[in-house]
Amino acid sequence: MKAVPANRYIVFFSIAIVGCIVDLATKRFVFSRLGPPGRRTTWWVVQDIFGFQTSLNEGALFGMGRGMVSVFVVLSVVAAVGILIWLFYAGAARSRLLTVALGCVTAGIFGNLYDRLGMHGLRWGGYDTPLHMAGEPVYAVRDWILVMIGRWPWPNFNIADSLLVCGAAVLIWHACFWKDE
Repeated sequence: MKAVPANRYIVFFSIAIVGCIVDLATKRFVFSRLGPPGRRTTWWVVQDIFGFQTSLNEGALFGMGRGMVSVFVVLSVVAAVGILIWLFYAGAARSRLLTVALGCVTAGIFGNLYDRLGMHGLRWGGYDTPLHMAGEPVYAVRDWILVMIGRWPWPNFNIADSLLVCGAAVLIWHACFWKDE
């Protein structure tokens, strides 16, 4: 088996680390400015089209699987380990495109995993609800990018989500159209 070029490690870990840092920094910045969901409605960049609005996603894609934090944590760790094995043991990192795509996916995984583990320190508001006790830690992904499609708001998302989607799109493109390097 042909060895993985050393620069692929640098590329992969640079994208994964920088992407995760940018995701966490932007979440922290926006949540510090706008507060938790409900405090301020929307900070519009382009009125009624694109803005910033905080929300918390206790599930995954479009809120599916709400309350299954443990499942998503395990899936995230398994996916990250699988990516590392595929890239550096099985040799997929010989492909620059796969290295970049999986670096993006890994950044997204860890950005959202941080939130799912409650490491952001948010706590549920000042009163009990049927699902949460006041003061209980929030185990949810912090979303803040709002895009309107006409009058319909696309579900809020974050940089980690964008990295996951872009990485997955490149993986699909690679599988369908890419010729070996």
